[in-house]
Amino acid sequence: MTRTEPTEIDPPANSAAATWLNFWFRPADGRPLAWVRILTGGLGLALAASFAADLERWFGPEGMIPPATVAEWSGGGTRSLFLVTTGTTGLWALFAVLVLALLAVAVGLFTRPACLVAAILWASLLNRGPMLAGPADDCLAVLLWCLVVGPAGDHWSLDRLLRDRRSLPPPAASPWARLSLGLLRVHATVITVAVVLAQLKGDTWWDGTAAWFLAARPDSQLIDLTGLYRRSEYLTNLVTHAIVAFEIGFAGGLWFDASRRHVARAGLVAWPLVGLLAGEPLWGLAMAIFCVPAAIGER
Repeated sequence: MTRTEPTEIDPPANSAAATWLNFWFRPADGRPLAWVRILTGGLGLALAASFAADLERWFGPEGMIPPATVAEWSGGGTRSLFLVTTGTTGLWALFAVLVLALLAVAVGLFTRPACLVAAILWASLLNRGPMLAGPADDCLAVLLWCLVVGPAGDHWSLDRLLRDRRSLPPPAASPWARLSLGLLRVHATVITVAVVLAQLKGDTWWDGTAAWFLAARPDSQLIDLTGLYRRSEYLTNLVTHAIVAFEIGFAGGLWFDASRRHVARAGLVAWPLVGLLAGEPLWGLAMAIFCVPAAIGER
């Protein structure tokens, strides 16, 4: 059986409505989503490992963040499966299910249920210790929920291998894949706009000194650029304004056919660099994952 090529939805009289329908529901190939799934699973395992070392110290029966502290922090509205488990055994059992679900996401085994379980448990873990959550953790939550929507296991997965062994027809283009890809693009834009707005609230991003303050922060010592910045005020200003210019260009460029692939490919390199400069390398990698579908070409 031949693959069904993506087809345009017949546009209604209103062209704006046609654009809306095609953006969200025109059948799309699932290969870009498979790459997002693999990278998201790997990122999730890395972030889970960062919690594992201190899991009991933070969330155990005698942990530093008891349920009362979480309730006070969130105003009493927190919902988390990790708040239901009160013992060490239950805590580690739930965390083990999370790790197994993330591993299943990475290899594409029972992909959609695995994405759903991973998304629920990851949100539960972040709600258990909201004061510990970083930008990479939040991005992972978004990526997992986007993968729940689309057929992320149709390609390069154990699910596909099992499907082929049963001689089932290859998966066709799917409107669910388009919906998932659309959600990824929208969230990439929203996150980037939020970053730009937060930056422009501070004077250092206007006067060009923000790059210096990023490099001088103790948590930014993955790469030490303070010596270079100290010798050249122009370099400091250039890096500062280049970061903002890239982010603005990225948020806007994703929405034009002529620029989408170019800004997405630039994002594969620039976002990890921005993450390193900001002392958040995993956040930079998470933002690069959002770029993957547009960078390789959504079909």
